[in-house]
Amino acid sequence: MRILKFDILLNNLKTRWLNMEYDLLPCTFITVDAIGKPGQRVFYIQGKTEDTTLTLLIEKIQIQTLAAGILRFLEELIERNPDMSKPSGQYNEDQMKITPPVDPLFRVGEIGLAYDIDRDLACLIAKEIQLEAETEDEKQQDEVRYWCTREQLKSLAIWGLDLVQKGRPICPLCGEPINPDGHFCPKKKWTQ
Repeated sequence: MRILKFDILLNNLKTRWLNMEYDLLPCTFITVDAIGKPGQRVFYIQGKTEDTTLTLLIEKIQIQTLAAGILRFLEELIERNPDMSKPSGQYNEDQMKITPPVDPLFRVGEIGLAYDIDRDLACLIAKEIQLEAETEDEKQQDEVRYWCTREQLKSLAIWGLDLVQKGRPICPLCGEPINPDGHFCPKKKWTQ
C-alpha cells in the first residue's frame, strides 16, 4: 500500500511531495544482502509482498546494529509475553539473497522496530537519511514499514550477522579491515 502526502507551499507557489510512506503488510519475504566484492560491497534491505518489492540502501554498520537490536527486541517480547513461541531464526542462505529489481528507493538513515500484538506481526521501520534542510518546511523523509513475522525478523537478524562477517578479515592489532592487496597497520608500522 502506498500513502502519499501532498503539500502545496502557497508562499512560494510551488508544489512538492512532503514524504512517501509505504506499508508492506504482510511481507512474504524480507532480507538484507550485499552485492560486490568484500571491501567494495553495497548493502541492501529488501522486502516483498505479493505484488510489491521495495529495496533500500543500508550501511554495513546499520545491519550490525539492526541485527543486535532485533535480537534484544525479540528477547524483550518473550520476557513480556512468556506464552509466546520463540522464533528459531533458521534460514537458507540461498533464499536470503535479494532479487531483481534492485532499484533502491532511498538510503536508510533511521531504523526502528515495532510490534502489533493483535496481529502478532513485527514492523521494521526504515526512514530515509535526513539531509540538511534550511527550514522545517523543507524537511522530507520517506518511510518504509516492513511488517513481518517474528520468525522472519529473527532470520533476518541471524543472516545479517553472518553477512557482515563475510567481509574483509580484521587486523587483530589495529581493528582495521585487511585489503586483499595488503594492509598498513599503524600499530606495527609495517604492511601485512
